[in-house]
Amino acid sequence: MGDQHGTSGIPEHYLDGFAGTLTEVAATSRRLTREELKARRTLGEQAADAGHGLRALVVAHLAAARAAWPAVPGSAESSLATLAAVEQAIDAFAEGYERAQRLTVRREEAARREFIDDLLYGRSDLGRLAERAERFGLRLSRAHAVAVAEGPAPCVEGGPVARRVEAAVLARFDSRSILLTTKSGRLLCVAPGDEDEVLLHFAQQAYAAMGAAGAAPRIAIGRPQHGAGGVVQSYEEALAALEMAARLDLAGPVLRAADLLVYPVLTRDRQALVDLVSHTLGPLTGARGGALPLLDTLAAYFDSGCVAAEAARRLSLSVRALTYRLERIHKLTTADPTDPAHRYMLQTAVIGARLLDWPNRPL
Repeated sequence: MGDQHGTSGIPEHYLDGFAGTLTEVAATSRRLTREELKARRTLGEQAADAGHGLRALVVAHLAAARAAWPAVPGSAESSLATLAAVEQAIDAFAEGYERAQRLTVRREEAARREFIDDLLYGRSDLGRLAERAERFGLRLSRAHAVAVAEGPAPCVEGGPVARRVEAAVLARFDSRSILLTTKSGRLLCVAPGDEDEVLLHFAQQAYAAMGAAGAAPRIAIGRPQHGAGGVVQSYEEALAALEMAARLDLAGPVLRAADLLVYPVLTRDRQALVDLVSHTLGPLTGARGGALPLLDTLAAYFDSGCVAAEAARRLSLSVRALTYRLERIHKLTTADPTDPAHRYMLQTAVIGARLLDWPNRPL
């Protein structure tokens, strides 16, 4: 038999000994031995590794059984024994085939996870990383951007949320240029930098899927970055945007790193920021009840576009009470929140206080 192929295109090697075994079973009505079943499992593993389809392999076994049938004595007992042997042989063959497939899937998953870890941490040689990326549909010679979704519950690879979002994204866009995965309980989408609609659709789907689990999720999108190191750079920008959103309680649900560049600038010189907050807002600690209520008043006032009525609504205060607080701030700091000349310094100091978690933490 050797390397010859049957009518189904399956090498006859995978049927070695099958017809002879059926003839022997028909004559003796015995069951297959442990060694025979082991041999069939081994052949099943080999067939899976060679890339043959299980359906074609089963058909080839059934065709071989039919071809051997004329040699089988015609008693009912021998026919039943032969049918049982066919069932045993195909079941053992399929078991070996499926076992080999599971091992292949696990190896593929391990290789994919290793690639993703190297991609997002930038630990691998960039040239080698670019070569591996092609296997997963990424051409690192072009720009890529990363969207990161963070929900109330950790997101796991292969979990219901990840599957739902992946199905929705890949049903609409070309899967060959998109990588969807999870990292540290977050859901990630890596897409070409000039295909912003992919990341926006991912954000919509992630928000809907994660929001079903409880509190509203946040999604951040890093800027498109070029080269093999561009993905990790965009990923880190998205992570920084999520951290900034949590610290400053920024409105979402979708945040763009490009829109938040002012915050890294403020935090770059921490001592200058500490001096600004201390000098500008430090006097608020002398107010009855401490600085926090007045700091929250300033934050609401600036976040509402300096509209007193809207700020009062957000704080559940009357406009008169809000106005009194603004006057108190003016008196303590000598800076008037309603005066455009003072507003920029106060607003920058309020942002700095949020970044430094002041007054909850001492400067």
